[in-house]
Amino acid sequence: MQSLDHFDPAHLDTVGATPADAEHDQPELADAKQKREFNKLQKRLRREVGNAIIDYQMINEGDRVMVCLSGGKDSYTMLEILRNLQRNAPVNFSLVAVNLDQKQPGFPEHVLPAYLDKQGVEYHIVERDTYSVVKEKTPEGKTTCALCSRLRRGSLYGFAEEIGANKIALGHHREDILETLFLNMFFGGNLKAMPPKLLSDDGKNIVIRPLAYCKEADIAEFSRLMAFPIIPCNLCGSQPNMQRQVVKEMLAEWDKKFPGRLESMFKAVTNIAPSQLADRNLFDFEGLEAKQAELLAGRIQAFNVS
Repeated sequence: MQSLDHFDPAHLDTVGATPADAEHDQPELADAKQKREFNKLQKRLRREVGNAIIDYQMINEGDRVMVCLSGGKDSYTMLEILRNLQRNAPVNFSLVAVNLDQKQPGFPEHVLPAYLDKQGVEYHIVERDTYSVVKEKTPEGKTTCALCSRLRRGSLYGFAEEIGANKIALGHHREDILETLFLNMFFGGNLKAMPPKLLSDDGKNIVIRPLAYCKEADIAEFSRLMAFPIIPCNLCGSQPNMQRQVVKEMLAEWDKKFPGRLESMFKAVTNIAPSQLADRNLFDFEGLEAKQAELLAGRIQAFNVS
């Protein structure tokens, strides 16, 4: 490992797989063409995760990163890419996978332990019966997501402290961030999304989203080729009238009709001009006259210099 205390852009090229690593990560593929496509996809995901880590200083020397593993395509991909980067990263950091068993009926409890044991990954299974609480507290016809996610976050944040993890990695990708942006605009009356890096309200946890730059389609294809043992969420996905699903379909339609639109929209999230919006807490509109007077006085003084 190199003696840096953080990921550094100058060393990004070293954050990649060696031939031995590539062979270790390579799934069984049908032919040479498919292997080439897989390698390109894996490199792209690794580069995008590496860039996100660099841009937002997500991981530093000595960090212990708790990787929240749900059993879905996103969290499996996040764990795999982070493990891949870890082998050649310019800093030393550790990973620990954590799954929250919410006691949903029919949840296949054996799947994740079997997979993680085979991969040789340190892990914990945290058992919390949030399912019963969510079903009891959610009115008929209402979606369970808000309460479920709040209970899940509380359980995971507390457990991170127990195991000495100073970073919590969540598997949200580019489309998740954009969907949240539109959901907040349409139904919350505010302009916010999911930040790539976040300090929890109590100040105890730093949450990171290493997949922030990654496309959902790339993650889905990588997950398919890696043949991850996917565990569907029966609590979330089966709900009717989910506004997030409506927004997801809207973005997918835009992406199909107008290629490049999602890329432009995501760039906008990272390129905000507070003076061109209307939030008085972010920009001093009241002070514009004073600023104008100051600028004009400076120009007059410069003009009068003999």
